[in-house]
Amino acid sequence: MMSKKAYNRIKAVLAEEHKTNKDLAKMLGVADQTVSRWCTNAGQPSLEMLYQIAKVLKRDVRDFLVPNK
Repeated sequence: MMSKKAYNRIKAVLAEEHKTNKDLAKMLGVADQTVSRWCTNAGQPSLEMLYQIAKVLKRDVRDFLVPNK
């Protein structure tokens, strides 16, 4: 069985910022389940949403991406 590829670091950044999925969902005005899918890499936010996430958490957008090298 193939393991799921991690494309984003949203869960890690939330932990670094002492925030929960629910906190982020509330800040963005999206469903808790949406953030949960992003945090488990079951789904990915759009590029525009990724920039919104970076803005509300006051982080560089690159902090949320897994390097490809």
